[in-house]
Amino acid sequence: MRHTPLHQAHLRRGARMVEFGGWEMPVFYSSILDEHQAVRTKAGLFDIAHMGEFRVAGPGAGAALDQLLTNDVAKLAVGEGQYTLLPNERGGVIDDLLVYRTGEEGYLLVVNAAKIEEDRTWIASHLPQGVSFQDESDAVGAVALQGPKAAEIAGALLPGLALPARNRIVSTIWNGVPLEIARTGYTGEDGFELFVPAASAEALWEALFEVGTTHGLQPCGLGSRDTLRLEACYPLNGQDLSPDHTPLEAGLGFFVALGKEAEFPGKAVLKEQKASGVQRRLVALKPLEKGAPPRSHYPILDGDRPVGEVTSGTLSPTLGHGIALGYVEAGSAAAGTRLDVEVRGRRLPVEVVPKPFYKKQS
Repeated sequence: MRHTPLHQAHLRRGARMVEFGGWEMPVFYSSILDEHQAVRTKAGLFDIAHMGEFRVAGPGAGAALDQLLTNDVAKLAVGEGQYTLLPNERGGVIDDLLVYRTGEEGYLLVVNAAKIEEDRTWIASHLPQGVSFQDESDAVGAVALQGPKAAEIAGALLPGLALPARNRIVSTIWNGVPLEIARTGYTGEDGFELFVPAASAEALWEALFEVGTTHGLQPCGLGSRDTLRLEACYPLNGQDLSPDHTPLEAGLGFFVALGKEAEFPGKAVLKEQKASGVQRRLVALKPLEKGAPPRSHYPILDGDRPVGEVTSGTLSPTLGHGIALGYVEAGSAAAGTRLDVEVRGRRLPVEVVPKPFYKKQS
């Protein structure tokens, strides 16, 4: 298995390590519930160094990315970022990612760990001459600082730096090395992603705890990252997103710029789907009775008729009951629809509810 630059730091803090997509990663340190609550009320720090970082640069780099990604890259000013999708020719999702414009002709793409090789091959093979591509995934160490105390902690680490606004990225020098800090997040809370050379990742991790412990900062693993993102209804690639589901079916139409001039893969399919309506939708499901929470691949029934399948499910630490996402036929997708999920041989009544399950407290 592969290890991130923070592997020894995780072992020193007593993390329980698990295999995740070929990587040995922390699933939790204290408990999933404890770490989940820390992010909702104070702050948590995640190792995201297993994710991929690509650099695309050169004259026409933005236009080239517009030919590959669903969102409108041309709208990005220097220092801005956006969530977007890498579609296939059928309009399905190869990956979902963040793209930041770091210079007039330079872009940083942050992609899912399990998709690095596939994304690299797809993107690099579709770029025109004159546009450079560099995979920096092994050279970069990255952490995610999330929670209502995140800004105070980031400010303490980087005094004098104007922290970026939401969906923006800034560069600075920290401890003698280049550091990029973006403000995005995957938990439903305020937060930052910090990128440094891999050799400096452990020093950054420890420095954040030096300034963050008094603010309640805790190390967090993959377990709470999943419960947090599911409460916020952020889709997980490989479960809620796949090459067989389109962004429109997943409810991500806001990130698909069908009006832009660039003809990205699958655009014609998505335009047709937009015009005629989708046949299935990714919906949020709330159980109406106590019981084991729905899990991925559990069947969804409308009466006696199978209408879909759960893609993600868990027990929500914040809400205290099960929550799930799943694809259902469009006719069964309206909020308020009563359905059943087959859980271990018995039917669990559920209701389609508006997304997200959880909204950040103002």
